[in-house]
This record gives sequence, C-alpha cells and structure tokens, in this order.
Amino acid sequence: MTATLELSPREARRLAVRAQLLTAARPAGIVETVYALGAVNIEPTAAIMPSADHILWSRLGWPYQPADLRQAVEVERDLFELDGFYRLMSDLPLYRHDMARRPRDEGTRQWLHANDDFRRDVLARLRAEGPLHAAEVPDTAQVSWRSSGWTHSRNAQQMLEILVGTGEAAVWGRDAKGRLFDVAERVYPADLPDVPEAAARRERSERRLAALGIAQPKTVGEDVGVPARVAGGREKWRVDAAALEATFAGRTVLVSPHDRVVADRARLQELFGYEYVLEMYKPASQRRWGYFALPILHGDRFIGKLDAKADRKAGVLRVHAVHEEDGFDDTAREAVQREIGDLAAWLGLEVQALA
Repeated sequence: MTATLELSPREARRLAVRAQLLTAARPAGIVETVYALGAVNIEPTAAIMPSADHILWSRLGWPYQPADLRQAVEVERDLFELDGFYRLMSDLPLYRHDMARRPRDEGTRQWLHANDDFRRDVLARLRAEGPLHAAEVPDTAQVSWRSSGWTHSRNAQQMLEILVGTGEAAVWGRDAKGRLFDVAERVYPADLPDVPEAAARRERSERRLAALGIAQPKTVGEDVGVPARVAGGREKWRVDAAALEATFAGRTVLVSPHDRVVADRARLQELFGYEYVLEMYKPASQRRWGYFALPILHGDRFIGKLDAKADRKAGVLRVHAVHEEDGFDDTAREAVQREIGDLAAWLGLEVQALA
C-alpha cells in the first residue's frame, strides 16, 4: 500500500496553481497550454473578454491573440470543440468510446430514434452545404423537442448538439453569429489512432490529475497518483507525484470566473480558504462582488476580486471595485494594479477607476 503523503496547506496550494500554469514559468503556446489544462472553457460571456481568450491570455500573456485560437481551431485543427470546451485534436481518440454511447439520456435516445429521418436530413444538408449555422438547417423533425428551457422546439439546434456529441457532426468553427457545424469527416483527421477503452479511460484520469495537481478521488479515481492529506483539512486527496519536486515561482493573475482553477468551489474553499460565486445571474441588489468579478491570484493565494467591465465602445476598462480579502500589502497592491493595467492595455483600453 502506498504511504499517504502529508502536505502543508502551502504545498497543496502550490501544486494546484503550478498544475494550472499560473506561475511565473509560462507555457510556450496554445497546444502546450491546452495539453496541460486538458480543456479550455468556451463560455462566450464577454464582460471582459470571452473565457477561452481570458484563460489562454492568463497563461501565455502578451504573445497570445484571439486570432491565434481561431487559427488553431479552424486552420491547423490542433483543437476541437466538445461539450463547451476546446480540447486537443490528438485527444479525440480518448473520447470516442464515450461519444459512441451517447446520447445517455433515455428521453433523448427516444427522440433521436423518432427523428431518424430528420437526423439523416441534417447530415445530408451538412454534407452538401456545410459548414452551416443551426439556423440554416431546415427543421424537418417528425417529433418536436420538448423542454421547459430555451431549447424547446429548437429542433435543428438540438439535433446538431446530439450529432456533435455522438461524433457524426462536428463544430467547424465560430463567427459573429455563433457556431458553424459540418460533418465530422471534414473536421476530424482520418488518421487518428484507435485507443482501447481501458487505456483511454486511464489516460484521461491521469491527465485530469496532472491538470489539477491535487484532486479528490471522486474526481480522478482511486487508482491514479498517490494518496495525500493536507494538514488541518478533512478531505482525502490524490496527488500528481510527478509534480511534487517542481519549484514554485508565483505571479499575480486576474483569473477568469470560468477558469478550471476556480471551477470546483468546494475544492477552492478547502485548499485556498477562498469563497467565490459568479454573481452575473443574481439581481444587482444581491451582489457582493459584482456582475463578473475576477478572482485575484497572488502567488499561491487568492487575495481578492476585481469588479470590472470592458466598455469597448468607450474604449475603457471600467474598474468598479477591487475587493481585498484581508487587506493588501504594498507589494500585492502594486502587482494587482500592474495586472489591471496590463489587461486593459492588451484589450486596447484605458483604465477608468470609478469612485
């Protein structure tokens, strides 16, 4: 039996930060970044900038430009889109077994079966005319999609979502109108290897742990990494043993609310003692930190939140507030202000601090 590692809270935090490429040692490019992170959230809300751009910029810094991401997705085909995330195209074989079992929901399977002619129509239209937006695909559904949400009766959109999930269609790219869909064979390379299901599942678990540095067994499994306990904590953890000896040099980062390092709120609280809630869906009167507050990472601690919004029409980054968790020292305050200035400059905006 492998002995349980005893980690200090600082060691645990540094494992998590380093695994997410948020230290002074920046990655070289998009492919290296996405490989390490495993996936990049595509949430398009752009109070500051789209999340994929924010996540990549926060790792790569000034060399990164949004056009680089479009090139990687639509021209080089280094990345593909699945389930709202960009992933490495070379990782597609790791997901194919899972995709082959979709749709998982019985109701969705029944709807797809009832609309088999519609499915064939959609694929034929894509093959003849793609890439297409969902609005450009005729709705020939035999049975309408029922939902209590925004997808109700959006039959073409729902069929395309299902076909992307099963691997019959793919997201070709994006433009100002949204996603463009095509048949999978025109997006995915034909020469990707087949990976046995057990090997694919194992590699995904190992990569997930490497991307997190430290994770709970329910997230990565009991058979990857090594067991660990964080002093003063209650949770059981698995740790990426390969990362234990790496050095740590921190920096200050304005993190996207959709960044993986803050996505698991319970883990964020347990490891960093940091509370975060994205308040864009709350009434303004109930917000503590702002519509789209950015978590502020300083070294191996989250020290505050930035309430700001990019007003591109006015050419300014409006800074409504910098919420300090326990008060900033001079070094932290200067570093945060420098990062705000760098963010605004990269966006081509001027900083406007509001009283």
